[in-house]
Amino acid sequence: MKPPTVYDVAAHAGVSIATVSRVLRRPDDVRASTREHVLATVRELGYVPSASARSLAARRTGVLGLYFPGFDAMEELDEAEFNQSEPVNVIVDMPDSGEVRPPNLYFDEVLRGSELEAWRRGFALLVGVGRGTNPEEMVSDIAGRVDGMAVLARSVPDALLDHISRRIPIVLVAGPRRGDNFDHVSVSNVEGMRTLTEHLIDRHGVRAPVFIGGPVYSPDDAERYEGFVQALAARDIDPAALPMLRGDFSRMQARSIAEGLVAAGELPRAVVCSNDQMALGVLDVLRRRGIRVPEDVIVTGFDGIEAGRQSTPRLTTVHQPMVDLGRAAVRAMLSRLDKRDQPPISLRLPVQVLLRESSEGSA
Repeated sequence: MKPPTVYDVAAHAGVSIATVSRVLRRPDDVRASTREHVLATVRELGYVPSASARSLAARRTGVLGLYFPGFDAMEELDEAEFNQSEPVNVIVDMPDSGEVRPPNLYFDEVLRGSELEAWRRGFALLVGVGRGTNPEEMVSDIAGRVDGMAVLARSVPDALLDHISRRIPIVLVAGPRRGDNFDHVSVSNVEGMRTLTEHLIDRHGVRAPVFIGGPVYSPDDAERYEGFVQALAARDIDPAALPMLRGDFSRMQARSIAEGLVAAGELPRAVVCSNDQMALGVLDVLRRRGIRVPEDVIVTGFDGIEAGRQSTPRLTTVHQPMVDLGRAAVRAMLSRLDKRDQPPISLRLPVQVLLRESSEGSA
């Protein structure tokens, strides 16, 4: 039996081929009753759309790319390790046992937003991640398979992106424009961190906070530190006189930094972290050492991940719309795909300062 075609679906459902196409590619654009009727017909006939046929007709792949490097911490395993038949191990998972592979929840949320928007627009998403992978080789490989690509700012040389952008749209996620002509989507990092730091100074009298930053190459971290510095300088506090400790955005590394501060007897009144994962690592150490938060030390983060809302105490943070950031990146790609000659897009999404118990104490 020949596999059913789009023509068979349209005839069986009593609708046009264009309606079937809209249901499969842009379902939100079709009335709910019609959409459900067509999808029921698709299931009844067992119809599977041909991606290659659509690509040839539209001269597009129907796929968008997303490249965020450095998030895959998985160790390589040989085939023998996959084939072992071992008994189930029982492990006592203590709260302070450490994390071998801590999740990067920021990327998870951006990815989710990208997937949602790509699906809504009728596109698939090809994701490229990897620690230790040659970024130029991976990005070039992805670019050859997609209609547009979103890339974490400063993770790939501009010269390569400029070359790729002659063929497909490139959107940079995070960080300000740096004299380039790419489309950019980011959040108000400077304003968010400045507002949070001003609150610590004005409300809690903090005059010598310690800043724990992320990787030196992170555009988000650079902007957050800039906001921190602006708040201090506006209140006649010399930022250069305060320590700026460098982490890697991970919870484990922040634990190590916090242990060093405790051991040296150098705990400040407030620890301002460049992301929530590091702030949670600081909370881990302070709780284990019996140091009260916020009575002895205030701890703050940035991102607004779910783990910070469930921590003890709950984490004061700057919430950025991570899902919306992913959706905005996809929209920018598709806008550029339809209008290649339009001026560069610069979209900056707003943030919110969420005051919780790690700075404000119990209600």
